[in-house]
Amino acid sequence: MTTSVHEIPPLGDVLRTAHVVALPMVTRFRGITVREAAVFEGPNGWTEFSPFVEYGDEESSAWLAAAFDYGWAEAPAALRPSIPVNATVPAVAAADVPAVLARFPGARTAKVKVADPGQSLADDVARVAAVREALGSEGRIRVDANALWNVDEAEHAIRALEQFDLEYVEQPVATVPELAELRRRVSRLGILIAADESVRKAADPLAVARAGAADVLVIKAQPLGGVSTALSIMAEAGLPCVVSSALDTSIGLAMGAALAAALPSLEFDCGLGTAALFESDVTDAPLLPVDGAIPVRRVVPSESLLASNAASPERRRWWLARIERCHGLLSAARAAAE
Repeated sequence: MTTSVHEIPPLGDVLRTAHVVALPMVTRFRGITVREAAVFEGPNGWTEFSPFVEYGDEESSAWLAAAFDYGWAEAPAALRPSIPVNATVPAVAAADVPAVLARFPGARTAKVKVADPGQSLADDVARVAAVREALGSEGRIRVDANALWNVDEAEHAIRALEQFDLEYVEQPVATVPELAELRRRVSRLGILIAADESVRKAADPLAVARAGAADVLVIKAQPLGGVSTALSIMAEAGLPCVVSSALDTSIGLAMGAALAAALPSLEFDCGLGTAALFESDVTDAPLLPVDGAIPVRRVVPSESLLASNAASPERRRWWLARIERCHGLLSAARAAAE
């Protein structure tokens, strides 16, 4: 994916205010027990750079462009003061579901992780059943497989989970052709197919929409290069969109909330309540769900929390070197385009 950035601040300006944090998770999520992130301050407020540690520099440079967009560019006008959010249920045992949902007070929708390595479809069914029991018949349930099924496995799993009245299935398979095939197979069930990785990790984030391979797009501001780029992609795609987080700190969640707030309409609850999955955050006023929503506002970190959650010196050096490399890639791309 080609990343455009409206402004590339001097590297020294970025590194001067940069903090690297390591936030402990309440429950292992996406294989992660500690989430690392870099935050720094731009002219328009604090911003975040937090590509997952396994991502290469080229992919990560889009996340740095997003940080610059949010910290240095003017945010679009907010059309709503708060964003309705879903609860996020990691691949926990069914018995642990009520405790997870309790961290998302007022949420009417839950996204449930399925297809976790080492677990079975029976585990997934039990977890989703527990969520349905907790939410009642009017609650909305979506499941997320993170592209870990093949087409046959996905079809089998969707039919097993159909009884729980799913809102949609997020990234059940890996590729756009597989998504299209699966969507064709399950079309009679009335269950929507949503694309996440096929948007944010694709060379062409619009390919899935053009192929008719999904009913819904899951949009994350950081991987797509920022709020302004994401808004352009969403407008061109012409599909309903769900704004979600990439397990961000509250500063990154504020970026996602700014994106969701700028949309003309929100047809689905957004995946921006994930501050509830952290034991600690970077701010004394985290964007935790209240009455099923989070507010749209800038987040200012707490010096004491930045200090108490600071990553080790070794990890700080690793992140700052990563910022420097990605800054170089963005600068080179800008020079080549001029």
